[in-house]
Amino acid sequence: MKSKVKSKSKLNSKAKKKRKPAAKKKTAKKNSKDKTEFHRPDYRTDVTEAELLRGLDEDLQDAWAKIKEYAAGLGNQRIYASGWAIMFSKKACYLFVRPKKKYLETCIFLPRPVEAPEVKSARAVSKTKYANMLRIIHPDQVDVPVTDWIQEAYEAMPE
Repeated sequence: MKSKVKSKSKLNSKAKKKRKPAAKKKTAKKNSKDKTEFHRPDYRTDVTEAELLRGLDEDLQDAWAKIKEYAAGLGNQRIYASGWAIMFSKKACYLFVRPKKKYLETCIFLPRPVEAPEVKSARAVSKTKYANMLRIIHPDQVDVPVTDWIQEAYEAMPE
């Protein structure tokens, strides 16, 4: 009669098989891109405001001047060119203007979406901010309610 008791060597070999393999050491993957490089090869970090505004027609340049004058008059902030846009920020960006050939694409970050004919789209970009997109084609558009929204965005951003 065969014994149903298994030998110790068979038990040990099965126990060894059930063990999890030793974890492999994680090696840091080397990124081929430098940290300052972005995923778009045409993204420029050394662009100036003048370069972004070059080639705009007179109406768009006047509209830009009104936006900048109004926003800069709100208080202490940083105004700088970044990639394809001119940014206005306190601690975080509250407004940016992206010059296009036929219009100024303007994004105002507010704590609420705006439903108005001037706003082309509004979408949530975080739990507390909405990006309200406008197309400015004439300096007369930079007036109430747009200036009110810019002021609201400025006041809503932390120092």
